[in-house]
Amino acid sequence: MTTPTTRIVPLAAGLLTGTLALYIGLVAFGNITDFDTNQAFVQHVLAMDTTFKDDDLMWRAVTSEGLQNAAYVAIIAWETVAALVLAAGTWFWARGTHGRARQWATYGLLMLMLLFGAGFIAIGGEWFAMWQSKNWNGLDAATRVFLISGIVLLVNHLPLPARDTGKTAPAEAQDAS
Repeated sequence: MTTPTTRIVPLAAGLLTGTLALYIGLVAFGNITDFDTNQAFVQHVLAMDTTFKDDDLMWRAVTSEGLQNAAYVAIIAWETVAALVLAAGTWFWARGTHGRARQWATYGLLMLMLLFGAGFIAIGGEWFAMWQSKNWNGLDAATRVFLISGIVLLVNHLPLPARDTGKTAPAEAQDAS
């Protein structure tokens, strides 16, 4: 028997995963349809042209427009795939296939955490010294998405109550019922 409490974790996980799927899908769509806006952002971060221009750091700058554009296209591709993976996770949550839902949602959320954590916070923020720029500093936004993704990842891995006993059961066991 399914009770409201047995549906709360899957509902929360599905809605939160779907919210991030929508968010990153809109980000990718915006980057594709308004390519120039964030292309300028990526170019300035990689060129390090608005940092303190410390000679000890400037050797890291990437000034090749071709490499800058390749990095931007790679970011858009990563965002697009993450949106699709998260959408699949959302679909599985809605279908009640909890094991698959967790798997797909986890992959998508980790993709976001890698992009915003390793890509924007670590590489952009530290390697390319984005934190030094007043105009092209995306660390606050990146940190926000990284933390929200981590919270949603935790919700996706909360224990699921068993459907008929009130005890917790592994997600994989619930897929079979």
